[in-house]
Amino acid sequence: MDYNIEANMQFPLVTYNLLPNEIVRIQSGAMVYHTGDTQLKGRLNANGGSGIGKLLRAAGRAMVSGESVFITEVSAGAKGGDLALAPAVPGTIQALEVTPGRNYYLNDSAFLAMDGTVQYSMERQSVGRAILGGQGGLFVMKTSGEGTLLVAAFGSIKEIDLQDAHDFTIDNAHVVAWETSLTYDIHLEGGGLIGSIGTGEGVVNTFNGTGKVLVQSLNLENFANMLKPFMPQPSSN
Repeated sequence: MDYNIEANMQFPLVTYNLLPNEIVRIQSGAMVYHTGDTQLKGRLNANGGSGIGKLLRAAGRAMVSGESVFITEVSAGAKGGDLALAPAVPGTIQALEVTPGRNYYLNDSAFLAMDGTVQYSMERQSVGRAILGGQGGLFVMKTSGEGTLLVAAFGSIKEIDLQDAHDFTIDNAHVVAWETSLTYDIHLEGGGLIGSIGTGEGVVNTFNGTGKVLVQSLNLENFANMLKPFMPQPSSN
């Protein structure tokens, strides 16, 4: 699969040069342009099955994870075709190679595109992680298969390679993706609610083990809160 992340742009696009009949699966709404007989089809975002059962699984997945009910399948025609994608927020795009021996967990809004046999499923989290995390709710996205996964971040991406790490803590809103070889624990910084309020950090994710973590430089929730005073407020009448 031939793709290019346009690094010379402040907010990059991804361009694919698809061979005849090649298929790539992308986040719903991510398409910027495509050529010729390249076709886009909305597929229910659920694995296996068909009909009303698959629809209910896709709708259930959307309710618990914040994902779209649909995922877009892009297929090139007999002559191939061009495709361009962009994430929903300004920031960075990074490619991750998924293999049977290297898989990733993804936080909300990180997924942009995948090719080959890469797919993702929803892995159930503990209730404590779900309540605290605010990322994925009761479920977290987990990849499988083999191919290239494109993830998007708000701001810049820093890749941290942990080697036998012990209690490496990252603000959960800054975590984009992490290898499944790492163990993780979502909790309040500062030893509890009062300590968390005192530090101003809130929910954090502590990793242990060996593997890669991708972090984003900006926090979308903090950015949205900064904009609230400038947004129109509903009338009290």
